[in-house]
Amino acid sequence: MTELTGKRALVTGASRGIGAGIALALAEKGADVAITYEHSADRAAEVVAAVKAKGRRGFAIQADSADPAAVKRSVDEAVAALGGLDILVNNAGIARYGTIADISVEDIDALLGVNVRGPILTSQAAIPHLGAGGRIITIGSVGAERIVGDGATVYFATKSALHAFNMGLAREVGPRDITVNLVQPGSTNTDMNPASGDFAEFQRALIPLGRYGEAEDVAAAVAFLASPAARQITGTILTVDGGANT
Repeated sequence: MTELTGKRALVTGASRGIGAGIALALAEKGADVAITYEHSADRAAEVVAAVKAKGRRGFAIQADSADPAAVKRSVDEAVAALGGLDILVNNAGIARYGTIADISVEDIDALLGVNVRGPILTSQAAIPHLGAGGRIITIGSVGAERIVGDGATVYFATKSALHAFNMGLAREVGPRDITVNLVQPGSTNTDMNPASGDFAEFQRALIPLGRYGEAEDVAAAVAFLASPAARQITGTILTVDGGANT
């Protein structure tokens, strides 16, 4: 299926995990893909090689999503490499934990910088390059709506902020025929939250389907929202969590 043939996508934070899965899913559908990464140059190169193996153009751009100048540069470099931009996926995110009583200002600022300011500034830089039919898709977390356990309040607060960002931006760019949507993964088997990790059984017990998701499950949702079939869907939230938020 090649419904994204000719489209040009930028996926932030895509050297591994969900981001890498999204990059490959978009390439599978026909898109050329640029990705950003912060530290993992070797893994980013592997993702680019996999994109190219599908017959698409692929590019890796080093950028710290907490650095406003780097964010702007990464979008400019992606546009130059791809010859334009049709799809932006705000995937880059970090997780730092601590109760409100204990979490440091440095961790709070880091979470806000990457998880909230990052998608805002990346979208701001990308919007001038998006034409009719453009897509902005942001990756959040099901924890924005249902918090279980302690120590992740600030992290989930940053993900909750994406709700308002998603709805507001959808209204702003809707008249230009650009859609804006939010995908909320639940427990997903990645390096950050492996299905064999210390807290995996606790999380699995909360999921009606009884299993962790895979990066490919989230990527499939993103690929759909990026496709022409989703042209009338904007300002909405698509949750991919095996029913954990029911």
